[in-house]
Amino acid sequence: MTQHKRTFSLELFPPQTPEGAEKLRAARARMAALKPRFFSVTFGAGGSTRDRTLETVLDIQGEGHQAAPHLSCIGSTRESIRSILEQYRANGIRHLVALRGDLPSGMARPGTFRYANELVEFIRAETGDWFHIEVAAYPEYHPQAKSPRDDLVNFKRKLDAGANSAITQYFYNFDAYAHFIDDCQAIGIDVPIVPGIMPIASYSSLARFSDTCGAEIPRWIRKKLESYGDDSASIRAFGLDVVSGLCQQLLANDAPGLHFYTLNQDALTTQLWQRLHLS
Repeated sequence: MTQHKRTFSLELFPPQTPEGAEKLRAARARMAALKPRFFSVTFGAGGSTRDRTLETVLDIQGEGHQAAPHLSCIGSTRESIRSILEQYRANGIRHLVALRGDLPSGMARPGTFRYANELVEFIRAETGDWFHIEVAAYPEYHPQAKSPRDDLVNFKRKLDAGANSAITQYFYNFDAYAHFIDDCQAIGIDVPIVPGIMPIASYSSLARFSDTCGAEIPRWIRKKLESYGDDSASIRAFGLDVVSGLCQQLLANDAPGLHFYTLNQDALTTQLWQRLHLS
């Protein structure tokens, strides 16, 4: 793997209530002590959390940390994206995560932008080099991809449109990531592709997320988690061992950092961070 400067970052989602905002503020203060490179903030389908995303991003900026808001194609128009970009520029945001997003149930059409490469191209046309743009990558392939080759070509299209780097969907199989990087390098892709890391707190939640997004839970991990039943302490302890081992293997093989999907919870991410001596 090509060596790139390492980036360690954390993902949050906008809280829906004032109580949730207070809990996230407290959790974020604890996570900020880890000194991540940036906090990314998700953007709901069809812009459903647009205002809350901006509020959360401004809170993060106000606390002295770098924020990277997500932008989604789904339900967006050129006018709405242009307005969001203007707000972010006015507030000194320099980092974005540009995604196609998933079409919500009942929504018939995705919006003006059908694919993430079209969104990236529009951002570049509107703002030049103002933003560092991240896009998504799928070591185990996007669940709607026709073939691994098509998925790789789609990924390259986003980079050719002007994306700077990528964050992957989470995975638990190191070989999937290693082979994906090899395939990328074989067609001339040489940007940082940071592994997405999902801590394991609950087997039922993880299985539900994974079935939706196409991330594989290897059989040995699935069977072990199933065997613990409702023993949440054992699930978390086993999960910490599995995920920290994966992270160690990734870093030992020159992965350009780690991006943790925190689900707004700081405890497991903090434990992983400390085990890996990232601070």
